Amino acid sequence: MFALVESGSITSFPKGNKGIEIGGVKHPASIFTIWSESERNAIGIYTVEIDKTNFKNQEWYINTNITYNFGSGKVTGSYGTATAKPHADTKWTQKEIDDGEAPAGADTNTVKAEGLKTQLIRKVKGDTEAILNETDWYVTRKAEKSTAIPSVITTHRDAVRTKQAEMETAITNAADTPALETLYTYTKQEDGSYTRPLGELPRLE
Repeated sequence: MFALVESGSITSFPKGNKGIEIGGVKHPASIFTIWSESERNAIGIYTVEIDKTNFKNQEWYINTNITYNFGSGKVTGSYGTATAKPHADTKWTQKEIDDGEAPAGADTNTVKAEGLKTQLIRKVKGDTEAILNETDWYVTRKAEKSTAIPSVITTHRDAVRTKQAEMETAITNAADTPALETLYTYTKQEDGSYTRPLGELPRLE
């Protein structure tokens, strides 16, 4: 990404795929690939350096737009302070209800916007259902034909449900968004494997 600086201010962001006219002089697109950085700087074109110090995982945070600045002979783009996505549900306030902003029938217990916890728990439930569906046929066969369900299958299904409950409890008990992010962050173990505090739903081997 490039920036055109004129009289000390950024005036445009050339894409580098076509020529550009600066001060009445036309330059071919090749200047963006063949010329050195110092040669481009001499005519006011700078490679934009992006500072991601404040950039955070978009799964958990809302990042700001990039702010571009020219100074000390270079153009930099930087993010402002990221805002954590709400971890809890947002509910309608009485004022919003009184002002007619809430849907008909809503009260102060009605969810206005789901927080991360609700979304993540729904995901756990969905994943659990998908895993249990893989062995549901044993249950159906038992109901229709009275064929015993193998103990390994029963044990597996119980383990899945137990882990589901543990995961949902961990998510529910997370104090804030950073705590939720920690639950889902994988770290490398001594044996070379990667695990996360939340753990994983058991799969049938």
